[in-house]
Amino acid sequence: MDAASTTRIRGGGFVIDEPKLEWVVTPEDFTSEQRLFADTTKAFVEGDVLQHDEEIERLNYELTVQLMRKAGELGLLAVDIPEAFGGLGLDKVSSTIVNENLAKASSFALSIGAHVGIGTLPIVYFGTEQQKRTYLPQLATGAKIAAYCLTEPASGSDALGARTTAKLTEDGAHYTLNGSKLYITNAGFADIFIVYAKVDGEKFTAFIVERGMEGFTVGPEEKKMGIKGSSTCPIYFDNMRVPVDNVLGEIGKGHLIAFNILNIGRFKLGAGCLGAAKETIQLASAYANARTQFGKPISSFPLIGKKLAEMNTLTYVLESMVYRTSGYIDAMLQGLHEKSTDTGTQGGTHTVASPAKAIAEFALECSIIKVFGSEALHTIADEGVQIHGGYGYTQEYKVERIYRDARINRIFEGTNEINRLLIPGTLLKKALKGELPLMERLERLQEEVLAFRPSLSDSEEDPLSVLYGLLNQMKTAFLVVGGTAVQKYGTRIEEQQEVLSALADMMIYIYAAESAILRTNKLINRFGEEKAALAMRMTQVFVRDSIQVIEQRAKETLHEAASGDVLRTQLSLLKKFSRTSPLSLISQKRDIAVRVIANERYIVM
Repeated sequence: MDAASTTRIRGGGFVIDEPKLEWVVTPEDFTSEQRLFADTTKAFVEGDVLQHDEEIERLNYELTVQLMRKAGELGLLAVDIPEAFGGLGLDKVSSTIVNENLAKASSFALSIGAHVGIGTLPIVYFGTEQQKRTYLPQLATGAKIAAYCLTEPASGSDALGARTTAKLTEDGAHYTLNGSKLYITNAGFADIFIVYAKVDGEKFTAFIVERGMEGFTVGPEEKKMGIKGSSTCPIYFDNMRVPVDNVLGEIGKGHLIAFNILNIGRFKLGAGCLGAAKETIQLASAYANARTQFGKPISSFPLIGKKLAEMNTLTYVLESMVYRTSGYIDAMLQGLHEKSTDTGTQGGTHTVASPAKAIAEFALECSIIKVFGSEALHTIADEGVQIHGGYGYTQEYKVERIYRDARINRIFEGTNEINRLLIPGTLLKKALKGELPLMERLERLQEEVLAFRPSLSDSEEDPLSVLYGLLNQMKTAFLVVGGTAVQKYGTRIEEQQEVLSALADMMIYIYAAESAILRTNKLINRFGEEKAALAMRMTQVFVRDSIQVIEQRAKETLHEAASGDVLRTQLSLLKKFSRTSPLSLISQKRDIAVRVIANERYIVM
């Protein structure tokens, strides 16, 4: 993707734009180097981690640190760290590939994820030159392990409500921190902690804290439902002195770091969910082939096949979303880097802020991937247990652990409820700032709606054209319903959480459906319709499911935001936007199931 294209890729723009295929990265576009990183990660997990699986689950700190340092030797901890500071400085697609393929390592994947993501990236993106030189080389090798400390007993989703305080000492050389943090991943063995506190009780600020600083203590391990092999402890600060040189970013600007890092965490969480989803399909399909009832394998029963087909379809859609977004972030980074180089006056000064700016641009998409990915994995893991029957409820089969481990994902990195409020809220903010011509699009909408004709093509017409027509219907429905809600509530819409949640679901399914359509289009162009037939079936199934979700959420919103003749008119329009061409979803899912069962794994072609 050339840098000039980045001016056309806008966070949230998918609700009004028609993205070009060349803007979209898919797994089929991976380079040989990127595939090598996938192979290296898989080999490390299979050869070094899984043999110690039970011991890791018993929370063996020493073993976890040892394996993390082994990952460091392989370069798996250095992917996002610039070369100048001991890292590899690779693209976000490569980073996502590593993250996805670590997922099979269960709790250990979380330990690495917290280290390389929310633990290390605050220093990568916001650290001074000296801070980077001091900490990043050791973080890249695993010589030092990182943790991220934001949540407090009285502040979870309300991060800015933190009560931990920081006060400058009289000699101006240190800040004295007092307070506590809760649910800190890697706390039991981490060396470096990114800690947020309020300077003078007001200015929300980030600090780099080292284990061993006087006044720093770690509490006992939490007894958790899942992710048992990861360390999760509270930490406490009692007049802990932190050098002023360890302030990260600017005093009072800690929220910029916290929110950008949460965006990264949300995106990486979605990639981890993708890896876990693929493993669940492999386990469930193999079990379904091996388990016999009534004299034949349970994979031969249509209802088992239906489950596997739906699991595979959700995974295909999530994979399409994840790598599409990683490609967008890479393109934005490339554009910002070239812009910095071209100016000649600022040299490399953009390099600190640019990655954070690129992540912030696609904050909305990161929230979408977090919500969709965590809920897709929940469904997939649940069905995986169901396919295993009673055995799936026992610890003898890994699907039981996947099910328990998956539950935290809807709470991590901001609950799904919070993220659902952020998705439409961020879109509106971008529109009001003039970053997205949403209001102009709404002004043209009325004329388009009057002339709108639903895509009711017969089965002989190009199925890809039908899918694009249905996608256009979904976008139009969202714009009509969203416009109605904004017109009624204005700036008070932030108080209407149920309405915002419904609008968020509409946006989530639009982005998901569009990602699948774009990927399937690319597959057809590259490999032909016959080889892409499975992808087409999965996309057709998901798009029609999406329309049903969007219709339901639209009705909920319209009944709240409109009344009388306006409501009747809008509901009548909604019927047009929700109409689809005839398609047997049962036969489509049976065809998908046949391929999954035959291959005993997640499959695209």
